[in-house]
Amino acid sequence: MDKERLFRTGFAAFWLIALGLLVLDTMSSSRIRVEPPPIALGSGQAASGGHCSGR
Repeated sequence: MDKERLFRTGFAAFWLIALGLLVLDTMSSSRIRVEPPPIALGSGQAASGGHCSGR
């Protein structure tokens, strides 16, 4: 097997596994996860999560 074909096989296997895990995670969650925005950027909305929010 030449190097290019080996690379393509590994590349495809990596993305198939990554997408498969994403699908499994999405199917196993029972509801939509509501998470605070990482950056408010002047929207008037205060960040409410993370280690430095004080909550």
